[in-house]
Amino acid sequence: MESGHYVNYMHADPIATVLLGILIILVATRIFGSLAERIGQPAVFGELFVGIVLGNLHLFGIYQLEFLKVDYPGTGVINFADPEHCAGIVIDIMSRIGLILLLFTVGLNTSLSQMKRTGWTALSVAVLGVLMPLTLGWTVGAILLPERHWVVHLFIGAALSATSIGITARVLEDLGRSKSSESQIILGAAILDDVFGLLILAIVQGIILSSGSGPTIHLGQIGIIILKATSFLLGAMLFGQLASRWILRFSEFLHGQRLLLVSGLTFCFMLAWIANLTGLDMIVGAFAAGLILDKCAYARYAEAHDEPRLKELVQPIRDLFAPIFFVMMGLRVDLESMANPSVLMMAGVFLVIAVLGKQACSLGVFSRDTNRWAVGVGMIPRGEVGLIFAAIGRQMEIAGQPVLSSSTFVALVLAILATTMITPPMLKWSFK
Repeated sequence: MESGHYVNYMHADPIATVLLGILIILVATRIFGSLAERIGQPAVFGELFVGIVLGNLHLFGIYQLEFLKVDYPGTGVINFADPEHCAGIVIDIMSRIGLILLLFTVGLNTSLSQMKRTGWTALSVAVLGVLMPLTLGWTVGAILLPERHWVVHLFIGAALSATSIGITARVLEDLGRSKSSESQIILGAAILDDVFGLLILAIVQGIILSSGSGPTIHLGQIGIIILKATSFLLGAMLFGQLASRWILRFSEFLHGQRLLLVSGLTFCFMLAWIANLTGLDMIVGAFAAGLILDKCAYARYAEAHDEPRLKELVQPIRDLFAPIFFVMMGLRVDLESMANPSVLMMAGVFLVIAVLGKQACSLGVFSRDTNRWAVGVGMIPRGEVGLIFAAIGRQMEIAGQPVLSSSTFVALVLAILATTMITPPMLKWSFK
């Protein structure tokens, strides 16, 4: 850090810098999140915009918030003598907790019965909606970035294969179409997309960690990684509900207040820790926890003890931590790189792939009475799920370099934001 550019906090309480950063983030995200919703966009759009603004204040000679850009996982160095550096690390850790809670709530809002109702149609739509963007993204990545490792190309395809269920669900509700056959297929397929996407992420991350600095990866290693990822998810499905019930029964034995929230978060953090222990990303465990948690048992507990349901209890905590994650993501977007025509061209190519790849979903709709075009459009938005993929790609390294370089990261974020913006008007048009 250049000491001339910063306020001297050396003799201040380090927590003061943490509070300052959180204060600025929370106030700004509430304002811009509300403005985004008023123009028909999700709040995450405004939260990411805040991060981009705060991360580029140095262009206007303002350096006081540069401590938020701390990258201690990449350097492995923590300077305890610098309160600003320590504050940046604390806020970064809070953003990672927000990411875990975000995936946990996505799982809580995911209904396995929804997938059963839509059956094979949702499955075929989801499979096509993952395979096509994955293949196209991998191919384009190899063309645009021929010098990078093939795993980087695979990761780009994986990041473009995810679908954000929240954005589409809200638009369908606003249109009064939430009970239509198209809506049921879209929501069921989007749920499966999240499961497939996180499975692919776990596999890609395992390949990256196994490759180290070497240029090649043996097929046997890839097989072990796939087996490990699928075994974790299947094991979680088989034993997770039983474990969640045990934790709930223990909470009932304690007879305390708000133990429903404590037991739910305990289960979430436990599976996230186990996922990390097995070499997978913690968000895989967090999503699995929300997905497989015995919602019926927890709903009965809430009713018997006159408490709100678990997802209602978790929501305020998520609303506190999750915006910090999206702001920290926006901090990594360099506006100067947008002046580079190659970055804008790459973003445009990613956007085309993101749109066309999901239109293949319509081929998986068997019924002639269903609006196939609406199904394909409803699967377009990447939203927060795509941003999570991008953030993880920026943090991971292969052969000593980030999986996603600064320019590739910016291009991917721009494409994800564009899919989020174009979906509501396109979906409204497709139903007319």
